[in-house]
Amino acid sequence: MRRAAQMETLADLALRDFAASPGRRLVAWARETPRADRRGRVSKTKDGVEDFAPAGYHHADQNHPPFAPGASSKPGAAHPAAYRKTIMTFIDALRTAWQDRDSLLCVGLDPDPSRFPRLLGHQPEAIFEFCRRIVDATADLVCCFKPQIAYFAAQRAEEQLAALIAHIHAHHPGIPVILDAKRGDIGSTAEQYAREAFERFAADAVTVNPYLGRDSIAPYLAYPDKGVILLCRTSNPGGSDLQFLDVGGEKLYERVARLVSDEWNTTGQCALVVGATFPDEIARVRELTGSMPLLVPGIGAQGGDIEATVRAGCTRDGGGLMINSSRAILYASSGDDYAEAARLAATATREAINACRPGRRFAA
Repeated sequence: MRRAAQMETLADLALRDFAASPGRRLVAWARETPRADRRGRVSKTKDGVEDFAPAGYHHADQNHPPFAPGASSKPGAAHPAAYRKTIMTFIDALRTAWQDRDSLLCVGLDPDPSRFPRLLGHQPEAIFEFCRRIVDATADLVCCFKPQIAYFAAQRAEEQLAALIAHIHAHHPGIPVILDAKRGDIGSTAEQYAREAFERFAADAVTVNPYLGRDSIAPYLAYPDKGVILLCRTSNPGGSDLQFLDVGGEKLYERVARLVSDEWNTTGQCALVVGATFPDEIARVRELTGSMPLLVPGIGAQGGDIEATVRAGCTRDGGGLMINSSRAILYASSGDDYAEAARLAATATREAINACRPGRRFAA
């Protein structure tokens, strides 16, 4: 009962005090703005304070909204009828971020309110505010951000997730956002999961499970500018229960890597998840997939070795990886200086990665 009352208070405050603060305005905007109208801009007030115009969400295509108002967005043969491509695809944005920010670091956004500092108190938008400060403190050090949807959904904070992604697009344009959802279902349900990721939350890429086969991935590939990141060799010890099974002379994770690289990635949108806790498998996946991007969780709190990861998975031009760290950065400090501590941790991680990168030169 108390939890329901808290969530009712969040909704009421966000709507009633819409103009009270940029954070609250973004949360209220994410709740109330129709998906088709998520378009906006960042401006300066007379006092020089940055403000977010609640007309909607900052989109890479400045001339068109991402979705036509009132039109159906059901994926069709080529792409959802009302969906408009962004100017830069996820893969292009990722390559640009690797080069411009000289970084392979991905910061995972896994907000756990039980670990928040006292500074945030009982703010109704505490999850948004915690993540926003982490994002603003580390944006120049990363190649992408990766919010994990379960941490938001468990707190009934989906509006804050939408507001956070809008904030990243508005204040840090060009940094891709990966929605870590690990979805997997048959085609008709997958269509709805694709809409959730790319329309409701406006993510640039989403993690998915390949277990149901290619037709379960097709609805995500119907968004031609978005990234589809498939689980391959996960960082948890239990992953070997299935991923190491022999399937016709090769291990299951190898079959997944080969299928995605050779047959499913016809549009160049795919990437794979390969855990840092298994550097030998990273090297094998790199061998099977060429220069396909790899999302690599498992460094930091999970104990993956940075040098082994980079040497196993980096491409010759010094790219190819999104090396994720979440808890080691988010909770580098339990005090009110958590954002500053996160920046120091992110800087140290980025420098450790860069020290091992071959060449650090990017092909055109």
